[in-house]
Amino acid sequence: MSDEKAPNLARDLTLYLLARFVLVAVIAWALTLATVPLLVALLIGLVVGLPLGLLLFRPLNARVTAGLAKRNEKRARARAELRAQLRGDAAGQPE
Repeated sequence: MSDEKAPNLARDLTLYLLARFVLVAVIAWALTLATVPLLVALLIGLVVGLPLGLLLFRPLNARVTAGLAKRNEKRARARAELRAQLRGDAAGQPE
C-alpha cells in the first residue's frame, strides 16, 4: 500500500509545484507583453500568482495535503513504535 501512495504524492506534489510556477510565468509573460519591465513583471507574477494558484489548483492542493498527512501519520506511528521498543515496552506483541 505504501508503494502505491508514495509515487502519487511525488507526482501530485510535482504537478502542483509546476502548475504554480507556470501560472507565475504566464502572468509575468502577459505583463511583459504590456511593456512592464521583466523584474517588475516577475514580482507582480509572484504576488498575484501564488495566491491565485491556491484558488485555481484547489483539488490538486487537497490531494497533496492529504498525501502529506498520510505520510506524516505513518511516520508518527513508526516513531512511536520505535520509542516503545527503545523503552522496552512490548506494545503490540502477544504475551
